[in-house]
Amino acid sequence: MVYTRKDVSTLTRAERRRFVGALLELKRSGEYDDYVRMHIEYYTPDGESGLRAAHMAPSFLPWHRKFLLDFERALRRVDASVTVPYWDWTRNRTRTAVPWTEDLLGGDGRRSDRQVTSGPFAFRNGRWTITAGVTDTEYLMRDLGRSHDPLALPTSRDVESAVADPLYDTAPWNSTSPRGFRNKLEGWGPGHPPASWRNHNRVHRWVGGHMVSGASVNDPVFWLHHAFVDLQWSRWRRRHPHARYLPAEPPAPGDAQHGRIVARREKLPPWDVTPQQMEDHGAIYRYA
Repeated sequence: MVYTRKDVSTLTRAERRRFVGALLELKRSGEYDDYVRMHIEYYTPDGESGLRAAHMAPSFLPWHRKFLLDFERALRRVDASVTVPYWDWTRNRTRTAVPWTEDLLGGDGRRSDRQVTSGPFAFRNGRWTITAGVTDTEYLMRDLGRSHDPLALPTSRDVESAVADPLYDTAPWNSTSPRGFRNKLEGWGPGHPPASWRNHNRVHRWVGGHMVSGASVNDPVFWLHHAFVDLQWSRWRRRHPHARYLPAEPPAPGDAQHGRIVARREKLPPWDVTPQQMEDHGAIYRYA
């Protein structure tokens, strides 16, 4: 049966409680940290050698769709009523708006060390210790809005600039691709930070703390953020029904991107699926 992913701001109290409860149970069992480790493993920038599947590459969107889908299935094994909600950061734009409430994700980190001290994922509650990360910090960290150098969340106009592009991606298939929906949504723009951080990337920077590293999955907002990114891919496909994932074929030998990106019908590591198979989610879930 097709299930629905909802805007987090529309969840009832019971839905919020069940979503948080499923997250905490996956953390308790140790399964949650497996997803953190996997994201760290596949966090390969285009300045490094080897295959890029998760970031700075055409497969950014199908890779995270599959990643999110696997995680959602894990949540639903705990509680079949749960789905991953999405955070519309073009509308809920402040540090006190949903999802930064006591009954959902808690709030900002404290100024001294960025430690989250409110909500169910606060370290002092003893149920959300960081065990898989790129530092030794045991507590969840946030710096909502980047207090030392304030940063605004992307706007609906920023998202529209990506969704309006009818081309999925283009050479050189990395963070410098001059056109294409994928790179505009992933958020690699020209110039220097913070102006060059757009859409998806800017949100990671706005949240701060753990969200600014390959260990970003340690913050549960990662899933809500990527559900909204996934929703934009759905909207892009509806607007451009004849557009497809690119590249259709792998770069030829001698091309700088040969062996470094995933083409439409190639396997998307670490799974036995292709980007083509991930283009349509209509038989599994829909967005409210």
